[in-house]
Amino acid sequence: MENFETLCVHPISGKEEESRGSVTGLIYPATAYDYINGEELQYPGFYSTYNQKRLARIIANLEKGEWGIVFSSGMAAISTAVLSFAQQNDHIIFSKDLYGGTWSFAEKELPKRNISSSYADNTPESFAALIRKNTRVIYIETPSNPLLKIVPLKAIAELARKNGIVTIVDNTFASPINQLPLNEGIDISVHSGTKYLGGHNDLPYGALVSNLVAHREPIFTTAKMYGGSLSPDQCYLAERSLKTLALRVERQNQNALTLAKWLAAHKAVKKVYYPGLPDHPGYDIAGQQMKGFGGILSFELDIPANKLPVFLKNLRIVRPALSLGGVESLICSPAVTSHRYLTPEERKSVGVTDSLFRFSTGIEHIDDLVGDLDDAIAAVYLP
Repeated sequence: MENFETLCVHPISGKEEESRGSVTGLIYPATAYDYINGEELQYPGFYSTYNQKRLARIIANLEKGEWGIVFSSGMAAISTAVLSFAQQNDHIIFSKDLYGGTWSFAEKELPKRNISSSYADNTPESFAALIRKNTRVIYIETPSNPLLKIVPLKAIAELARKNGIVTIVDNTFASPINQLPLNEGIDISVHSGTKYLGGHNDLPYGALVSNLVAHREPIFTTAKMYGGSLSPDQCYLAERSLKTLALRVERQNQNALTLAKWLAAHKAVKKVYYPGLPDHPGYDIAGQQMKGFGGILSFELDIPANKLPVFLKNLRIVRPALSLGGVESLICSPAVTSHRYLTPEERKSVGVTDSLFRFSTGIEHIDDLVGDLDDAIAAVYLP
Protein backbone atom coordinates (compact mmCIF):
# COMPACT_ATOMS: atom_id res chain seq x y z
CA MET A 1 0.00 0.00 0.00
CA GLU A 2 1.42 3.37 -1.03
CA ASN A 3 -1.30 5.73 0.19
CA PHE A 4 -0.93 6.87 3.80
CA GLU A 5 -4.68 7.27 4.32
CA THR A 6 -5.09 3.53 3.76
CA LEU A 7 -1.89 2.53 5.52
CA CYS A 8 -2.93 4.38 8.69
CA VAL A 9 -6.20 2.46 8.84
CA HIS A 10 -4.75 -0.89 7.73
CA PRO A 11 -1.14 -0.73 8.98
CA ILE A 12 -0.46 -4.47 9.03
CA SER A 13 -1.26 -6.51 5.95
CA GLY A 14 -2.99 -9.87 6.31
CA LYS A 15 -4.85 -11.27 9.27
CA GLU A 16 -3.00 -11.43 12.55
CA GLU A 17 -3.18 -14.79 14.29
CA GLU A 18 -3.47 -13.02 17.64
CA SER A 19 -6.48 -10.92 16.52
CA ARG A 20 -8.90 -13.88 16.73
CA GLY A 21 -11.15 -12.28 14.15
CA SER A 22 -11.13 -8.80 15.70
CA VAL A 23 -10.75 -5.85 13.33
CA THR A 24 -8.73 -4.04 15.99
CA GLY A 25 -5.60 -5.06 17.83
CA LEU A 26 -6.00 -6.79 21.18
CA ILE A 27 -4.46 -5.83 24.51
CA TYR A 28 -2.12 -8.40 26.03
CA PRO A 29 -1.20 -7.31 29.57
CA ALA A 30 1.16 -10.25 30.12
CA THR A 31 4.58 -9.51 31.59
CA ALA A 32 5.73 -13.14 31.51
CA TYR A 33 6.33 -15.05 28.28
CA ASP A 34 7.65 -18.47 27.35
CA TYR A 35 11.34 -18.09 26.75
CA ILE A 36 11.75 -21.26 24.68
CA ASN A 37 10.89 -19.34 21.57
CA GLY A 38 13.50 -18.20 19.08
CA GLU A 39 11.68 -15.02 18.20
CA GLU A 40 11.34 -13.85 21.78
CA LEU A 41 14.96 -14.67 22.57
CA GLN A 42 15.95 -12.29 19.79
CA TYR A 43 13.97 -9.48 21.40
CA PRO A 44 15.86 -8.08 24.39
CA GLY A 45 12.95 -5.81 25.13
CA PHE A 46 10.47 -4.90 27.82
CA TYR A 47 7.71 -6.77 29.60
CA SER A 48 4.61 -6.29 27.43
CA THR A 49 6.29 -7.47 24.28
CA TYR A 50 3.28 -8.23 22.07
CA ASN A 51 1.64 -4.79 22.13
CA GLN A 52 4.97 -2.98 22.00
CA LYS A 53 6.15 -5.00 19.04
CA ARG A 54 2.85 -4.52 17.19
CA LEU A 55 2.82 -0.73 17.67
CA ALA A 56 6.51 -0.51 16.72
CA ARG A 57 5.82 -2.45 13.54
CA ILE A 58 2.95 -0.15 12.63
CA ILE A 59 5.04 3.00 13.09
CA ALA A 60 7.94 1.42 11.20
CA ASN A 61 5.57 0.72 8.30
CA LEU A 62 4.46 4.36 8.28
CA GLU A 63 8.08 5.55 8.35
CA LYS A 64 9.07 3.09 5.61
CA GLY A 65 11.49 1.48 8.06
CA GLU A 66 12.46 -2.11 8.71
CA TRP A 67 12.00 -2.12 12.48
CA GLY A 68 11.15 0.10 15.42
CA ILE A 69 10.74 0.35 19.16
CA VAL A 70 8.32 2.35 21.31
CA PHE A 71 8.94 4.12 24.62
CA SER A 72 7.10 5.82 27.45
CA SER A 73 8.15 9.29 26.23
CA GLY A 74 9.82 11.13 23.40
CA MET A 75 12.83 11.90 25.57
CA ALA A 76 13.24 8.18 26.29
CA ALA A 77 13.43 7.59 22.54
CA ILE A 78 15.88 10.46 22.02
CA SER A 79 18.19 9.57 24.89
CA THR A 80 18.20 5.89 23.96
CA ALA A 81 19.07 6.66 20.34
CA VAL A 82 21.95 8.93 21.32
CA LEU A 83 23.38 6.79 24.11
CA SER A 84 23.31 3.68 21.93
CA PHE A 85 26.08 5.14 19.80
CA ALA A 86 27.92 7.70 21.93
CA GLN A 87 30.20 6.62 24.75
CA GLN A 88 32.78 8.21 27.00
CA ASN A 89 35.09 10.66 25.16
CA ASP A 90 32.87 10.71 22.07
CA HIS A 91 31.55 13.80 20.31
CA ILE A 92 28.08 14.63 18.94
CA ILE A 93 26.98 17.35 16.52
CA PHE A 94 23.49 18.69 17.14
CA SER A 95 21.58 21.07 14.92
CA LYS A 96 21.56 24.44 16.64
CA ASP A 97 17.80 24.69 16.97
CA LEU A 98 16.59 22.03 19.39
CA TYR A 99 13.64 21.17 21.56
CA GLY A 100 14.45 22.43 25.05
CA GLY A 101 14.46 18.93 26.55
CA THR A 102 16.98 17.72 23.97
CA TRP A 103 19.16 20.75 24.60
CA SER A 104 19.09 20.09 28.35
CA PHE A 105 20.02 16.46 27.72
CA ALA A 106 22.98 17.56 25.58
CA GLU A 107 24.16 20.22 28.00
CA LYS A 108 23.46 18.62 31.38
CA GLU A 109 23.41 14.84 30.97
CA LEU A 110 25.96 14.11 28.26
CA PRO A 111 28.81 15.92 30.09
CA LYS A 112 28.29 13.54 33.02
CA ARG A 113 29.34 10.78 30.61
CA ASN A 114 32.21 12.87 29.25
CA ILE A 115 30.46 13.19 25.88
CA SER A 116 31.02 16.55 24.20
CA SER A 117 28.63 18.42 21.93
CA SER A 118 28.82 21.00 19.18
CA TYR A 119 25.99 22.89 17.49
CA ALA A 120 25.71 23.42 13.75
CA ASP A 121 23.62 25.76 11.66
CA ASN A 122 21.30 24.18 9.12
CA THR A 123 23.85 23.89 6.29
CA PRO A 124 25.97 20.81 5.38
CA GLU A 125 29.05 23.03 5.47
CA SER A 126 28.38 23.95 9.08
CA PHE A 127 28.10 20.29 10.08
CA ALA A 128 31.19 19.34 8.07
CA ALA A 129 33.30 21.99 9.80
CA LEU A 130 32.48 20.53 13.22
CA ILE A 131 33.34 16.88 12.51
CA ARG A 132 36.13 15.44 14.66
CA LYS A 133 37.86 12.09 14.76
CA ASN A 134 35.66 11.09 17.70
CA THR A 135 32.33 12.36 16.24
CA ARG A 136 29.90 9.48 16.48
CA VAL A 137 26.46 11.04 16.00
CA ILE A 138 24.82 13.85 14.05
CA TYR A 139 21.44 14.75 15.55
CA ILE A 140 18.98 16.95 13.66
CA GLU A 141 15.56 18.51 14.12
CA THR A 142 13.80 19.49 10.91
CA PRO A 143 11.55 21.39 10.95
CA SER A 144 13.08 22.71 14.14
CA ASN A 145 11.45 23.86 17.34
CA PRO A 146 10.27 26.64 17.45
CA LEU A 147 11.55 28.55 14.38
CA LEU A 148 10.80 25.83 11.82
CA LYS A 149 14.28 25.84 10.33
CA ILE A 150 14.96 23.23 7.65
CA VAL A 151 18.03 21.00 7.40
CA PRO A 152 18.76 19.21 4.09
CA LEU A 153 18.43 15.57 5.09
CA LYS A 154 19.97 13.94 2.03
CA ALA A 155 23.09 16.12 2.12
CA ILE A 156 23.62 15.51 5.84
CA ALA A 157 23.10 11.76 5.40
CA GLU A 158 25.73 11.64 2.65
CA LEU A 159 28.19 13.68 4.73
CA ALA A 160 27.72 11.42 7.75
CA ARG A 161 28.00 8.21 5.74
CA LYS A 162 31.36 9.31 4.29
CA ASN A 163 32.66 9.87 7.82
CA GLY A 164 31.15 6.78 9.48
CA ILE A 165 28.77 8.82 11.62
CA VAL A 166 25.28 7.74 12.74
CA THR A 167 22.48 10.17 11.83
CA ILE A 168 19.40 10.71 13.99
CA VAL A 169 16.49 12.96 13.03
CA ASP A 170 13.68 14.12 15.28
CA ASN A 171 10.72 13.79 12.91
CA THR A 172 8.10 14.88 15.44
CA PHE A 173 7.11 18.19 13.83
CA ALA A 174 6.70 16.68 10.36
CA SER A 175 5.24 13.26 11.18
CA PRO A 176 5.60 10.42 8.68
CA ILE A 177 2.75 11.92 6.67
CA ASN A 178 4.87 14.94 5.75
CA GLN A 179 8.42 13.60 5.85
CA LEU A 180 10.28 10.29 5.62
CA PRO A 181 13.87 10.78 6.84
CA LEU A 182 14.88 7.16 6.20
CA ASN A 183 14.05 7.60 2.53
CA GLU A 184 16.53 10.48 2.49
CA GLY A 185 19.32 8.28 3.83
CA ILE A 186 19.01 9.06 7.54
CA ASP A 187 19.81 6.14 9.87
CA ILE A 188 17.31 6.67 12.68
CA SER A 189 14.04 8.61 12.94
CA VAL A 190 12.68 9.45 16.40
CA HIS A 191 9.32 10.82 17.50
CA SER A 192 7.63 12.24 20.50
CA GLY A 193 4.52 10.17 19.90
CA THR A 194 2.79 12.45 22.41
CA LYS A 195 2.40 14.94 19.57
CA TYR A 196 1.08 14.09 16.08
CA LEU A 197 1.19 10.30 16.37
CA GLY A 198 -1.02 10.43 19.48
CA GLY A 199 -2.86 13.47 18.21
CA HIS A 200 -5.26 14.13 21.08
CA ASN A 201 -3.09 15.68 23.81
CA ASP A 202 -3.71 12.74 26.13
CA LEU A 203 -1.13 10.04 25.42
CA PRO A 204 2.59 10.36 26.23
CA TYR A 205 4.93 8.05 24.34
CA GLY A 206 7.95 7.95 22.04
CA ALA A 207 9.08 5.95 19.03
CA LEU A 208 12.24 5.12 17.12
CA VAL A 209 12.53 3.61 13.63
CA SER A 210 15.47 2.47 11.52
CA ASN A 211 16.31 0.56 8.35
CA LEU A 212 19.63 -0.78 9.60
CA VAL A 213 19.66 -4.22 11.18
CA ALA A 214 23.10 -3.55 12.66
CA HIS A 215 21.65 -0.77 14.82
CA ARG A 216 18.92 -2.94 16.30
CA GLU A 217 20.93 -4.74 18.97
CA PRO A 218 22.69 -1.69 20.51
CA ILE A 219 19.44 0.27 20.58
CA PHE A 220 17.36 -2.50 22.14
CA THR A 221 20.09 -3.20 24.69
CA THR A 222 20.26 0.45 25.73
CA ALA A 223 16.47 0.73 25.82
CA LYS A 224 16.24 -2.26 28.12
CA MET A 225 18.85 -0.83 30.51
CA TYR A 226 17.01 2.50 30.90
CA GLY A 227 13.55 0.95 31.12
CA GLY A 228 11.34 3.45 29.30
CA SER A 229 8.68 0.87 28.45
CA LEU A 230 5.15 1.60 27.22
CA SER A 231 2.20 -0.22 28.77
CA PRO A 232 -0.11 -2.49 26.70
CA ASP A 233 -3.16 -0.24 27.08
CA GLN A 234 -1.16 2.81 25.98
CA CYS A 235 0.08 0.86 22.96
CA TYR A 236 -3.53 0.08 22.07
CA LEU A 237 -4.57 3.74 22.36
CA ALA A 238 -1.56 4.79 20.29
CA GLU A 239 -2.52 2.33 17.56
CA ARG A 240 -6.09 3.62 17.55
CA SER A 241 -4.90 7.22 17.24
CA LEU A 242 -2.72 6.39 14.25
CA LYS A 243 -5.78 5.40 12.21
CA THR A 244 -6.70 9.08 11.81
CA LEU A 245 -3.14 10.43 11.50
CA ALA A 246 -3.28 11.15 7.75
CA LEU A 247 -6.64 12.93 8.01
CA ARG A 248 -5.60 15.01 10.99
CA VAL A 249 -2.27 16.08 9.51
CA GLU A 250 -3.82 16.97 6.17
CA ARG A 251 -6.25 19.39 7.86
CA GLN A 252 -3.50 20.75 10.12
CA ASN A 253 -1.27 21.39 7.10
CA GLN A 254 -4.07 23.31 5.40
CA ASN A 255 -4.95 25.35 8.47
CA ALA A 256 -1.32 26.22 9.23
CA LEU A 257 -0.59 27.46 5.71
CA THR A 258 -3.71 29.62 5.68
CA LEU A 259 -2.91 31.07 9.11
CA ALA A 260 0.72 31.72 8.16
CA LYS A 261 -0.37 33.74 5.12
CA TRP A 262 -2.96 35.65 7.15
CA LEU A 263 -0.53 36.46 9.95
CA ALA A 264 2.18 37.53 7.49
CA ALA A 265 -0.19 40.20 6.16
CA HIS A 266 -1.31 41.44 9.60
CA LYS A 267 -0.01 44.84 10.70
CA ALA A 268 0.49 43.70 14.31
CA VAL A 269 2.72 40.77 13.33
CA LYS A 270 6.43 41.39 13.05
CA LYS A 271 7.52 38.07 11.55
CA VAL A 272 6.11 34.65 10.67
CA TYR A 273 8.13 31.44 10.65
CA TYR A 274 6.64 28.72 8.45
CA PRO A 275 8.43 26.65 5.79
CA GLY A 276 5.39 26.82 3.53
CA LEU A 277 5.89 30.55 2.93
CA PRO A 278 8.06 31.36 -0.12
CA ASP A 279 10.17 33.85 1.86
CA HIS A 280 11.16 31.19 4.42
CA PRO A 281 14.90 30.39 4.03
CA GLY A 282 14.19 26.66 3.92
CA TYR A 283 11.22 26.83 1.55
CA ASP A 284 12.91 25.16 -1.43
CA ILE A 285 14.53 22.36 0.59
CA ALA A 286 11.30 21.73 2.50
CA GLY A 287 9.49 21.43 -0.81
CA GLN A 288 11.95 18.74 -1.89
CA GLN A 289 11.94 16.58 1.24
CA MET A 290 8.48 17.22 2.66
CA LYS A 291 5.08 16.25 1.31
CA GLY A 292 3.37 18.92 3.40
CA PHE A 293 4.78 21.82 5.41
CA GLY A 294 3.32 20.78 8.76
CA GLY A 295 0.86 22.10 11.30
CA ILE A 296 3.27 24.23 13.37
CA LEU A 297 4.07 27.87 12.78
CA SER A 298 5.63 30.58 14.92
CA PHE A 299 5.18 34.33 14.84
CA GLU A 300 6.33 37.46 16.64
CA LEU A 301 3.81 40.09 17.60
CA ASP A 302 4.77 43.73 17.22
CA ILE A 303 3.07 44.91 20.39
CA PRO A 304 4.35 46.16 23.77
CA ALA A 305 5.64 43.42 26.06
CA ASN A 306 3.12 44.28 28.78
CA LYS A 307 0.29 43.66 26.29
CA LEU A 308 1.31 40.09 25.42
CA PRO A 309 -0.75 38.60 28.30
CA VAL A 310 -3.78 40.56 27.05
CA PHE A 311 -3.52 38.82 23.70
CA LEU A 312 -3.40 35.38 25.32
CA LYS A 313 -6.23 36.03 27.76
CA ASN A 314 -8.59 37.08 24.97
CA LEU A 315 -8.27 33.88 22.97
CA ARG A 316 -11.53 31.90 23.07
CA ILE A 317 -10.84 28.82 20.94
CA VAL A 318 -7.07 28.61 20.86
CA ARG A 319 -5.70 27.36 24.18
CA PRO A 320 -2.52 28.79 25.73
CA ALA A 321 -1.10 25.41 26.66
CA LEU A 322 1.96 23.23 26.34
CA SER A 323 2.49 20.46 23.79
CA LEU A 324 1.50 20.35 20.12
CA GLY A 325 0.18 18.13 17.37
CA GLY A 326 -3.27 17.51 18.83
CA VAL A 327 -6.69 18.16 17.33
CA GLU A 328 -7.03 21.29 19.48
CA SER A 329 -5.14 24.44 18.46
CA LEU A 330 -2.61 25.41 21.12
CA ILE A 331 -0.36 28.43 21.51
CA CYS A 332 2.62 28.93 23.78
CA SER A 333 5.53 31.24 24.41
CA PRO A 334 8.78 29.22 23.95
CA ALA A 335 10.66 31.69 26.14
CA VAL A 336 8.70 30.54 29.19
CA THR A 337 7.94 26.95 28.16
CA SER A 338 10.10 24.76 25.91
CA HIS A 339 13.16 27.06 26.14
CA ARG A 340 12.79 28.21 29.73
CA TYR A 341 15.96 26.34 30.74
CA LEU A 342 18.08 28.53 28.50
CA THR A 343 19.53 31.79 29.75
CA PRO A 344 18.26 35.02 28.14
CA GLU A 345 21.50 35.20 26.17
CA GLU A 346 21.13 31.64 24.96
CA ARG A 347 17.52 32.22 23.94
CA LYS A 348 18.55 35.35 22.05
CA SER A 349 21.28 33.43 20.22
CA VAL A 350 18.73 30.94 18.83
CA GLY A 351 16.13 33.59 18.01
CA VAL A 352 13.67 32.92 20.81
CA THR A 353 12.32 36.32 21.85
CA ASP A 354 9.74 37.16 24.51
CA SER A 355 7.26 38.15 21.78
CA LEU A 356 7.62 34.84 19.91
CA PHE A 357 4.62 32.50 19.94
CA ARG A 358 4.51 28.92 18.69
CA PHE A 359 1.15 27.92 17.25
CA SER A 360 0.12 24.28 16.96
CA THR A 361 -2.75 24.22 14.49
CA GLY A 362 -5.65 21.92 15.25
CA ILE A 363 -8.45 20.66 13.04
CA GLU A 364 -11.00 23.40 13.82
CA HIS A 365 -12.62 25.37 11.00
CA ILE A 366 -10.12 27.86 9.64
CA ASP A 367 -12.56 30.79 9.82
CA ASP A 368 -12.96 30.26 13.55
CA LEU A 369 -9.20 30.17 14.12
CA VAL A 370 -8.61 33.33 12.09
CA GLY A 371 -11.45 35.09 13.89
CA ASP A 372 -10.13 34.07 17.30
CA LEU A 373 -6.62 35.36 16.60
CA ASP A 374 -7.96 38.55 15.04
CA ASP A 375 -10.19 39.31 18.04
CA ALA A 376 -7.37 38.61 20.53
CA ILE A 377 -4.98 40.93 18.69
CA ALA A 378 -7.67 43.63 18.46
CA ALA A 379 -8.24 43.41 22.22
CA VAL A 380 -4.65 44.56 22.78
CA TYR A 381 -5.53 47.98 21.34
CA LEU A 382 -8.73 48.49 23.32
CA PRO A 383 -8.57 51.29 25.92
